Amino acid sequence: MDGCILEEHTEYVVYAIHRLLDQYKESYDAREREGAASSGHLPKSVILVGHSMGGFVARAAIIHPHLRKSAVETVLTLSSPHQSPPLALQPSLGHYFARVNHEWRMGYQVQRTHAGHYVSDPVLSHVVVISISGGYHDYQVRSKLESLDGIVPPTHGFMISSTGMKNVWLSMEHQAILWCNQLVIQVSHTLLSLIDSRTGLPFIDTPRRVAIFSRMLRSSIPQSLSQQSIHASMKDIKDSDGSLLHAASVCPTNVHWSEDGLDRDLYIKTTTVSVLAMDGRRRWLDIQKLGSNGKSHFVFVTNLAPCYGVRLHLWPEKGKSPPELPTSKRVLEVTSRMVHIPSGPAPRQIEPGSQTEQAPPSAIFQLGPKDMHGFRFLTISVAPRPSISGRPPPATSMAVGQFFNPDEGELDISPWLMLLSTYSNKEMFLKEDHPLALNLSFKISLGLLPVTLSLKPAGCGIKSSVLSDEEAGDVENSRLCKLRCFPPVAFAWDNTSGLHIFPNLQSEIIIVDSSPALWSSNRDSEKTTVLLLADPHCSYKTNVAVSFTTFTSRFLLVYNSQIVGFAVVVVFFALMQQAHAWDLDLPIPSLLTAVESNLRMPLPFFYLAIAPIFLSLFLSFLTSQPFPSFASFTIISMICYLLANGLVIILILISQLVFYVTAVVHIFIKTRWHWLEGNIWFTNLSSGFSSFKVVRVLRANPSLVTALAAITMGCLIHPALGLFVLLFSHAFCCHSALCSFLTASFRSHARQKEVSDYKNDGNGGSEQPTFLFDCTFDQKKESCSNSPNASKSYAETQLEIFHHRHGLLILHLLAALMFVPSLAAWLQRLGVGLNFPWFLDSVLCIGVILHGICNSKPEFNSFLFSFPGIPIQEVRLNFIYLIAGYYSYLSGLAQAPYRVFYVMAAIGIISFSLRILQRRSMERGEAYFVSRKHSHRH
Repeated sequence: MDGCILEEHTEYVVYAIHRLLDQYKESYDAREREGAASSGHLPKSVILVGHSMGGFVARAAIIHPHLRKSAVETVLTLSSPHQSPPLALQPSLGHYFARVNHEWRMGYQVQRTHAGHYVSDPVLSHVVVISISGGYHDYQVRSKLESLDGIVPPTHGFMISSTGMKNVWLSMEHQAILWCNQLVIQVSHTLLSLIDSRTGLPFIDTPRRVAIFSRMLRSSIPQSLSQQSIHASMKDIKDSDGSLLHAASVCPTNVHWSEDGLDRDLYIKTTTVSVLAMDGRRRWLDIQKLGSNGKSHFVFVTNLAPCYGVRLHLWPEKGKSPPELPTSKRVLEVTSRMVHIPSGPAPRQIEPGSQTEQAPPSAIFQLGPKDMHGFRFLTISVAPRPSISGRPPPATSMAVGQFFNPDEGELDISPWLMLLSTYSNKEMFLKEDHPLALNLSFKISLGLLPVTLSLKPAGCGIKSSVLSDEEAGDVENSRLCKLRCFPPVAFAWDNTSGLHIFPNLQSEIIIVDSSPALWSSNRDSEKTTVLLLADPHCSYKTNVAVSFTTFTSRFLLVYNSQIVGFAVVVVFFALMQQAHAWDLDLPIPSLLTAVESNLRMPLPFFYLAIAPIFLSLFLSFLTSQPFPSFASFTIISMICYLLANGLVIILILISQLVFYVTAVVHIFIKTRWHWLEGNIWFTNLSSGFSSFKVVRVLRANPSLVTALAAITMGCLIHPALGLFVLLFSHAFCCHSALCSFLTASFRSHARQKEVSDYKNDGNGGSEQPTFLFDCTFDQKKESCSNSPNASKSYAETQLEIFHHRHGLLILHLLAALMFVPSLAAWLQRLGVGLNFPWFLDSVLCIGVILHGICNSKPEFNSFLFSFPGIPIQEVRLNFIYLIAGYYSYLSGLAQAPYRVFYVMAAIGIISFSLRILQRRSMERGEAYFVSRKHSHRH
């Protein structure tokens, strides 16, 4: 999480690539000198495989200016963020990502002159990038960040989730993706498939490499839902030499079943067909009769192996066609259209050959009206059990097919229904003979509102009333239904992360790795489609309920960057309220009061929280970016803004509690230990310590010393350390001001009590004594007047100083916390080697420090200055804080909270410049500059 470290790793990767290629050359030269060199091609490129940030470093190495041409042509990344860091807090890290991605976009563009003439092919035209995401179990890097959209064109790479990978089907944690056996094997086979057996080197042709990745990684199930065509729709791809790279497989020629005649055939007259055993029989289905009444689609699920266990054919007529006709016109085998799906664990067998539960499906097959056009019959041939000798027979065999109408299985689940399910579960009842394929359309993405979907068998054509005991009947009914009905399977399609499969669905949390309601998201990511395969022989009680705990954790995971950016926005708007109160000659409110006032309806909340959302949509219109869904985008943004307010309020309350407790303890110690003041040894020690020149300089120029120390540490060591020095200065000033306020308040309270006691004393009469009240915590610094002409008491003035510095403390505390991940990475490398911080981080850190130093007093909330011949000009910081808050708001919506440092530094530079103009105006004798209406305060 540090940009400087990533750049160092990039340079090391470039060096390692060159060293590897040189090793091949040196080894070949040594063998040639010994006369043992064999003819062959030396490798000129390497394949990079990177995990997490290593994947981004691999891409950064490709565009490194020192990398040899064509040294890297293939990159495979595992759970690597490509769009932006998972939590973009450090400015240099966000800038490094943006710069690398910009160069990649330019690298795929044709090189042309300013006049538009062709110069050369794209620089990265030979580079292929494949991104594999871990799915919804990866809590560190979301699929949205792993996408290659806008960085790598679809012709040169793609992103695929591990949940949709062939032979994997699993979502995995961020580290588990390195050792998951299914994924490791599939990736290894894929990388080996990239090697040309003739040369021993990777294929040079870019489309061929992309086709190999697609064939080896993508499953046959499409990555987007098309219920009319669930089978693979990929076209056959040919490389430059004309060889076929991906073609539909056909059954082997040695697979042959003996046919004993049509007397063993079954003629199905119902729309639903079932196979419960490997009986070696063939089922005939009349497409014209069974596919009438709108039931023009056919779906088939089974756990039988294609070709070896089951085969499907389309016939133009029943019986045998004339042998002189070509096979393609006589009968068409469509077994190759069966798509493998992951299956749950097989049911246990009490004894060999016994069947206790129905087997889960492991393959799905579907035909549409266009696929069956011109054919009259569909046959399902099931192999006899002896025909699979030499192969372990399945524990149980099942197959269910159905002609159905897709419109009958569609069910729209509205957002209102999903939200109500958090309080009361919505139960739906599926009667027997329902469609085998049910299409559930959720109007809110399951990446935002994960739902718990449960299916409980309620019946399977067996009447439990015949049993004497009702409870025993339910148990027996459930057992028999498990014997007859296969476990349901759910397919969830998401626009961002692709396919997710949930086998053996009894009660599962359906979740997809999507990031809806973001500024950069489109409308398609706002919904999720779930295809549910449930046995039509059974009736089910179905419950759909939003999982609140999963929703909470998912929300914080997806929108943490937005909440962090909004936290800075809340503090900027609070500082704006404080500066505005100063301009109106009103008491400076506390930071907590300022935050609460910004939440008042309607005006403050509207123009501070809602107006930036409309501004972001307007900017989307100007830049021709896709519009997110207005309702969900607004609601999610408001929730993030309110959470940021709550986070800031908690931070304010904790810091106030610490300051008040520390101040009370300090005052208690100071007032109880008066004997130290009379101790000669302690007095001499204090005088000797104060006589040091360093101490005198520190006491005379605290702001200058703080600025020099903070800037030095921020520029030479780490920006976080410089900000910590600034925080210490803010904390010390807050503590001093609060101690002065509490001391003055205690003495004022004691004075009022004495006056009250004197009035109540009978001997006092009408005379009242005069008290000379010294309200200073440090008498050498301040004094105040109890004259009735003074508008502000000393206690009130110190309290305003505390409120002002407390606001700066919270703002700069958030800035320091955003550098903590980078500081942690820097501390881990103390013994490895240290470099200076990045220039961008140092410059922005200096700007933040200048903001804290130049705005250390409340009177600097507005600046008055003039030039010769120019009237007095006034600059008010409340407007600058408003602009900074709006910019930070847009940065939070863009998931780029690191950009808030730009406005922090800008405010610091503006304040520093205005302070210089102020000092020059004062040197010219313009005393009116100090303050026109606030001179009585301090």
